[in-house]
Amino acid sequence: MTTTEPTDPTEFWEDRYRGSDRVWSGNPNPLLVREVAGLTPGRALDLGCGEGADAVWLATQGWTVTGVDIAQTALDRAAEHAADAGVADRTSWEQHELGSTFPEGAYDLVSAQFLQSPVALDQDGVLRRAAEAVAPGGTLLVVMHGGWPSWAEPHEHSVPHAVFPTLDEVLTVLDLSEPEWKVVTLEAVESASTSPDGRTGSRVDNVWRFSRAAG
Repeated sequence: MTTTEPTDPTEFWEDRYRGSDRVWSGNPNPLLVREVAGLTPGRALDLGCGEGADAVWLATQGWTVTGVDIAQTALDRAAEHAADAGVADRTSWEQHELGSTFPEGAYDLVSAQFLQSPVALDQDGVLRRAAEAVAPGGTLLVVMHGGWPSWAEPHEHSVPHAVFPTLDEVLTVLDLSEPEWKVVTLEAVESASTSPDGRTGSRVDNVWRFSRAAG
C-alpha cells in the first residue's frame, strides 16, 4: 500500500507542521534583517509567516505586525514565540489561503519571504495583492529562492509546483511603474546552504525591494 502527500494546500501545510515540533530555525531571515534594519517602524504584514520568526523580530524592532499563514498550527506556534519574546501586544495572527483570501488594510511594510510552495499557489496573484497592500510611503520586500541548492539530487527536483522566478520575471508580474514605485534592491544573493541530512553547498536567493511614493 502506498501513501501520497495531500495536494490541498491547507492540508499539506498542516501535515508539514504537525509532523515535527519545529519546522524552521526560529531565527529571522537574514535578507529581511538586511533590508529592513534601516526602515522606520510602522505597520507590517508578514505573508507566509510560518512559525513567526520574522514577525517576532520585526516586533522587537518596534513594528506592529500582522502575521499570515495557511496553517493554524504554524500560527499557534508563532503566537507562543511572540509571547515568549514579550511582543504579544505588537503581533496579531490571521489564517489565510492567500490565493483565495487576503488580509485587509494598508501596511508600511509588506514582506513575502520565500512564498514558494510544493503544492499549488497563485504566486503571481499573491504578489500583486501584496503590492496593493503597501501604504503610500511604504515598502514591499520579496525574497525567493532562485533555484535548487547545489547539493540537491535530481530526484529532489521533481516537485510539480516548484517555481523559481527570475529577477526580471517578478518585475514583469508586479509591473510597478515610476514615479509611484522605485526599485531599491534587485539582487541575486548566493549563500552557503546545508541539507537536513548534512550535505553542504550553496544556493541563490533573489531579492526585490520596492518603495512606494508617499503621495
